[in-house]
Amino acid sequence: MAKKITNKITWVGKTDWELKKFHGDEFTTISGSSYNSYLIRDEKVALIDTAWLPYDKEFVNKLKEEIDLNKIDYVIALHGEVDHSGALVELMREMPESTPIYCTANGVKSIKGQYHKDWNFQVVKTGDTLSLGETTLTFIEAPMLHWPDTMFAYLSGEEVLFSSDGFGEHLASEHLYADQVEQDRLYNEALKYYANILAPFSMMATKKINEILAMNLPISMICPSHGLIWRKNPEQIVEKYLEWAGNYQENQITIIYDTMWNDTRKMAEAIAKGIQNKDKEVTIKLMNTAKDDKTDVLTEVFKSKMILVGSPTVNNGYLHSIAGILEMIKGMKLKNKKAVAFGSFGWSGEAVKQITEYLKASGFEVVNDGIRCMWTPDEENEQALIKFGEELV
Repeated sequence: MAKKITNKITWVGKTDWELKKFHGDEFTTISGSSYNSYLIRDEKVALIDTAWLPYDKEFVNKLKEEIDLNKIDYVIALHGEVDHSGALVELMREMPESTPIYCTANGVKSIKGQYHKDWNFQVVKTGDTLSLGETTLTFIEAPMLHWPDTMFAYLSGEEVLFSSDGFGEHLASEHLYADQVEQDRLYNEALKYYANILAPFSMMATKKINEILAMNLPISMICPSHGLIWRKNPEQIVEKYLEWAGNYQENQITIIYDTMWNDTRKMAEAIAKGIQNKDKEVTIKLMNTAKDDKTDVLTEVFKSKMILVGSPTVNNGYLHSIAGILEMIKGMKLKNKKAVAFGSFGWSGEAVKQITEYLKASGFEVVNDGIRCMWTPDEENEQALIKFGEELV
């Protein structure tokens, strides 16, 4: 159902209550999401983005209930990823072929590469404008936030920033605005979204945000492509992004591990006990990478000032869930975080050294060579592990 935002802007997107996985199986979206599309009606009419491919017909049919498609003068594609552009083929099938689609040069490559259609693309770059009558759209390229083709659009007069994948979260709601939902849940989802999708591009995020701030644009509302619209104090999410992009950490140590016969788990628990003995204030999270959701694991890693990574040695290496999460952590390009490895073994015991080298290559400050335990930890081992945790603090 379409929802009016201002006299000129109407939300015409899709709320996806059932979405539980995103980016294939990489991102868990237990709170669902939305694919936000915005219809701007001035002397000219512009449609900003569409919806994910499975909802293409539903999207177009609902849009036709709101407006005669022939009255849409421009389509704005802020980002070519299929969750934003998926309904384009169905939409353009019912619109004049001459209808211009405004996007970046990389946006043309992305959309053509996915849909193999040669539509009337109009390439724009930062500072280009499109007059709609009383209002004007100004385009702002935002490469790698989070694809090379991404751009934002600012609507003068209404003072609205359409921010594509910036400033959003995967959160389905019966409400439209961020101030209408429970704030802890909202910010947990926003932080999870940033950590898992935008963290690798933090330097670019900081640069782009400062560039927009330097433009001195009055912003009364931020309309992202997923989740809730920021209408009350919209700069609050901008300030959070600058904080998260600034080598973010909380007073937290996260211990991630996998285990075959619970020996490495016992090591993790003993180390955690040592940490707690020395520092009652620090938050300690223990997460089994074979059982805990990887989206949550990465979020806790993002929040931490130190991580511990543990695995038994198996076939001269470490367990596959640790290998997978380490690869994902490396891709986050985190800075200003410490790390250490640990693990049990029965024969060769290479895993701790291998994990240590991987952590170094991923940009962590590895504080020592880690700790190993042969077979099941006994009382003497446990005391050594507790002391190891105390010394880490």
